[in-house]
Amino acid sequence: MKKILILGFMVLAALTGINGAYAAEKVTVFAAASMKEVIEQAAAKFEAKTGTKVTSSFAASSVLAKQIEQGAPANIFISADLDWMDYLEQRNLIDKPSRKIVAGNALVILTKKDKGDAAAILKAGRFAMGDPSNVPAGKYGKSALETLKIWDEVSKNAVFTENVRAALEFVSRGEANAAIVYASDHTAAPDLVEAYRFAGSTHKPILYPAALVGKEASAEGKAFLDFLASDEGQEIIKSKGFVGASDKAG
Repeated sequence: MKKILILGFMVLAALTGINGAYAAEKVTVFAAASMKEVIEQAAAKFEAKTGTKVTSSFAASSVLAKQIEQGAPANIFISADLDWMDYLEQRNLIDKPSRKIVAGNALVILTKKDKGDAAAILKAGRFAMGDPSNVPAGKYGKSALETLKIWDEVSKNAVFTENVRAALEFVSRGEANAAIVYASDHTAAPDLVEAYRFAGSTHKPILYPAALVGKEASAEGKAFLDFLASDEGQEIIKSKGFVGASDKAG
């Protein structure tokens, strides 16, 4: 009887060890702040399908890229522009073959008021936007305003923020009249109005490259990246206001 009990405990311990190891499998995603809702929903579906937990960190692409450069333990990096992905690729910090475009976006002005002309909206008072020196949305925004030849005139009203979600907060709190953000950010602030949408020709295409981090990428990380590129993942991306990877983004 004792032998049977001991054998039972050994089997149970072995099974517990296996389950524990399985539960310990996880993927850490560093993603641009504008991808928050996408990654959270995709992570929930992926975990339900595979049992692999996905943890995420959201910030400006520049901040995340610098953190990865300094050794932060990310499995996947998703940038809101090509520049910061190029930055890590040039330093051999990503798995180059895994790099792919997972989404696109558009640039808009969100306000609490009705629609209008970009110049009129931005001349009316303070507006928030990502810092053009390092935040992708800010770089796209400045480029668009320069193309429209109104940057010099309206830049004095600009409040520069660390990411698009911080820009939205300024408007939500009434500390700015408008925010230049991505079209997908509207899902995070449904109380605001899309007052103006910039033509794609006013700035570079807004593309979201994703890649595995490091030379020894995890199988779980690859699986989640593949999930984002799959039909199911792309449906989540489109449902949050983004443009699908296979569609023309601008």
